Amino acid sequence: MSVQDDQRENQMVDRFNLEVSEDRKRSDVDAYLTVDGHTVAFELKSATSKGVSTVRDLGSNHFAKWQNMHWIFGFYNPTGTKLLYSYYASPDDMAPWISSKERYVRPDVEVAEHAVRGISTDSVVRLLGEKEFYTQDEAKWIMKKQWSAARYIDEADLSVGREIRYSLDRMVELMRERCYYVMSRGATLNNPHIPLSYIEKLPKITTEPAIQLRRLVREYLQH
Repeated sequence: MSVQDDQRENQMVDRFNLEVSEDRKRSDVDAYLTVDGHTVAFELKSATSKGVSTVRDLGSNHFAKWQNMHWIFGFYNPTGTKLLYSYYASPDDMAPWISSKERYVRPDVEVAEHAVRGISTDSVVRLLGEKEFYTQDEAKWIMKKQWSAARYIDEADLSVGREIRYSLDRMVELMRERCYYVMSRGATLNNPHIPLSYIEKLPKITTEPAIQLRRLVREYLQH
């Protein structure tokens, strides 16, 4: 997230009186709002142009994350320093757009899953040779930096003295996971924009943003 985007997001959090987790990371939920005992998650987007950008590699993890997400689209002046007005979108409002993108990448996901099923013990043997066990260095050669140091230890299913070792079957699992990771990265959309024509159909908030947002969320929860 750029400094300017971060500043806009902070301004929107303040304007709508939202809550942010203290340990929030980039891939986490942007903000939360509690209404009548219900805590809902929000995705915050800002723009100064005709459409709103989303994420660089839109894929299955985003579809899962956005399933029950509420959205705020904040539109700024050309310099991006002043919030002019906003639009609110409930999960139902965003469902058609999200579903259309999910359907677009679905064939690529199927290709990745089919490729994973094709990996067998022969695949490992061709790459690493037939051995009684495999080392942590060999596991890292396959998985690269996809796993943490602790994960490599947890995934090992053999031990020889104090050394971490992996069986042939476990190495098949590693190779399948790596294959899916590599293939699924191609099963994404590069920052698809949400068109202004879609957003303009949503409820527009121009005054009393915190009050109006709570009213809209409450109406959604009630129905």
